[in-house]
Amino acid sequence: MEIIISPLFHMWFTIGLTIFAIVMFSWEKLSIEMISLSLAGLLLLFGNIFPFYDETGKNLLNTTALLLGFANPALFTVLALLVIGQAILQVQALNPFIRWINRMPTSWSYIVFVFILFGITIFSGILNNTPLVILAIPILQAVASNMGRSSSRVMIPLSYAAILGGMVTLIGSSTNLLVSGSMNDLGLEPFSFFEFTHIGIIMALVGLSYIIFILPKFLPQNLSLIASFFGETRQFIAEIDIEPGSRLIGEQCIKGKFKSLPDLSVRLIHRAGNTILPPFENYTIQANDIIIVAATREALTETLTRFPGFVLSSDREEKQQMISDEKALQERQKTTEDSKVLAEVMIAPGSRLIDRMLSQISFYKQYGCVILGLQRRARMMRRRLKESRFENSDTLLVLGPVHAIEALRNNRDFVVLAGTTRDLPTREKAPLAFSIFAVTIGLAAFGVISIPAAAFAGAVLMVMTGCLNIRQAVRAIDRKIFFLIGSVLALGHSLQATGGAQFIAESIMSVEMAKDPLYAGALLFIVVAILTNILTNNACAIIFTPIAISLATSVGVDPRIFALAVLFAANCSFATPIGYQTNLLVMSPGNYKFKDFIKAGLPLVIVMWITFCIILKFYYNL
Repeated sequence: MEIIISPLFHMWFTIGLTIFAIVMFSWEKLSIEMISLSLAGLLLLFGNIFPFYDETGKNLLNTTALLLGFANPALFTVLALLVIGQAILQVQALNPFIRWINRMPTSWSYIVFVFILFGITIFSGILNNTPLVILAIPILQAVASNMGRSSSRVMIPLSYAAILGGMVTLIGSSTNLLVSGSMNDLGLEPFSFFEFTHIGIIMALVGLSYIIFILPKFLPQNLSLIASFFGETRQFIAEIDIEPGSRLIGEQCIKGKFKSLPDLSVRLIHRAGNTILPPFENYTIQANDIIIVAATREALTETLTRFPGFVLSSDREEKQQMISDEKALQERQKTTEDSKVLAEVMIAPGSRLIDRMLSQISFYKQYGCVILGLQRRARMMRRRLKESRFENSDTLLVLGPVHAIEALRNNRDFVVLAGTTRDLPTREKAPLAFSIFAVTIGLAAFGVISIPAAAFAGAVLMVMTGCLNIRQAVRAIDRKIFFLIGSVLALGHSLQATGGAQFIAESIMSVEMAKDPLYAGALLFIVVAILTNILTNNACAIIFTPIAISLATSVGVDPRIFALAVLFAANCSFATPIGYQTNLLVMSPGNYKFKDFIKAGLPLVIVMWITFCIILKFYYNL
């Protein structure tokens, strides 16, 4: 069904739909996925019912054109890099550096935070900033933790620093290259590599000052998705069997801590039938000791990955069974997704396990999982796990293959707490994963192959080499990002195809104050800076460079000055998550909402605008 009407209707519909989309994204009464899918659906219906033909008779709003956003190379680059980043996290490749950060004083952590921001800004001027952000995300998460802050306080600054760095050189951003290329197409000399570096440095330094000193006031203290439900400091009681040959044998307690177990609080030690209570000063760990500890889930996971021989069970026979089953599990992992995962499981009311001891249950034989720790809110236990009777609402930290955890979900004796299931890190793959990551960055940074091709190949290699499995790779892909960027790119295409973007630009440029060179440059900058957060920065560069050249000629200004206004303004993609791909990358780690970017980024856009206006006034004498 087609209805042919005036082209102005198409233009005003897309402009109205753009305003409506911004309002809905900011209002956040519906999920981003729902708004994005609704937006894509409306555009598809509109484009088929009310086709918009060009001079050749081609419908510019056809289904293929509108859905191209979901196959956009930039989108797949982001998704592939998310998979690579998840692989780096899965194998804990950066853990040595992260542990070093966690042990430093809080004041040093802030210095490291500022140093990283400056480093990202500098390197973003000569390298693609997306892989840099992926590498920095887990490091800054550790920095935030050491400062006692949420990741939401550091993720947006990371993205903004990367964007600011792209303003410094010609290759810092694809936007810069597009503006330079458009100038060449219009008969002007293109920009040289360092032609605007001095101005870019000024803009970047002003932006970094805002990020370091002002931006923290606008950022939310969001907990991670899991922490927002379950908290970050809950402790489990666990036991560690010190077997002959353990690296912990001979470890001495100094100032209340065992050096190899810094994040575990030792509650008591069972030795040859005797119980040793704190303090443990100068006690030395011996073979066959059983250490009862209290620790967070993260600390227990870290200990398990550092000392993979530590498995907790009710008896020696069961432990031998687990060791033999481990080999079978490793064989299955080569062809399936049945990897080991950690989960928190609550003893359900009326469970058959209540009042029974672990030694009576043979938990591993029955359920295929190992109990690593137990949390009981009522009191602190002073006995071995196998001698403790389960109580209603006890929470168990268990380790087992995926199929065993799924079986617990269907067992009425347990409640697997939603959002607590995580894969056990595979640290032995860390050197391999980091090598793949380094090669991916190198190939993209030096232009050997395109960035999307390098990112996709890197993601595939991570899966093929076992750094993470297919299930983990799919889970790393954020559907919110996929739907959001695909639908907004469709909207941007519609706005450009129907002439809506051109109409907005020309209407604003036709106002009376645009006849004054300074006001014309200032107006050009703020218009491009706003639209670059709605369209893509590349689209703004293509649309506005010819307008800027024409406007500069009409007011008697060097066209290169106004071309720079477009270049810097198109890089001001701070106010929405769709403005730039690094914003999308930090959206999930920071647990941000759409309006968080508006609150944090809009003031920075204004700061950049004022800074450039000052440059126009005093450097270019407009």
